[in-house]
Amino acid sequence: MAYWLYKSEPFKWSWEQQVAAGEKGTFWDGVRNHVAKKNLMSMKVGDRGFFYHSNEGKEIVGIVEVIREAYPDPTAEPGEPWVVVDLKAVKPIPRPVTLAAVKAEPALAAMSLVTSMRLSVQPVTEEEWTLVCRMGGV
Repeated sequence: MAYWLYKSEPFKWSWEQQVAAGEKGTFWDGVRNHVAKKNLMSMKVGDRGFFYHSNEGKEIVGIVEVIREAYPDPTAEPGEPWVVVDLKAVKPIPRPVTLAAVKAEPALAAMSLVTSMRLSVQPVTEEEWTLVCRMGGV
């Protein structure tokens, strides 16, 4: 299993909306960066990810799971190369982990959330996953 982090501005798509999508989940659209696209294309069914509220809150608030691998983004213009994956909510993070808390943890200094702030879909190492889960009470 691989681990990821998905950034979303809560006013566009919030954790609450992801939870409301239920078991059928929803596609993760709007990715318009080639590195993030490659990350989406690397995902496999069963991979887990952190759901991160960007701009407002700046915190990891939940865990999601990939339920369908990459396919063409239905919101893209015809001929554009963008893809989506389908995600479902797994569980909330009992104690949301803030960006400030991630930055304050020396063991997370190399985490993409710290080093690649603008990347909307990021890989997370197993060590980072374990530590952030512990920080969040998972």
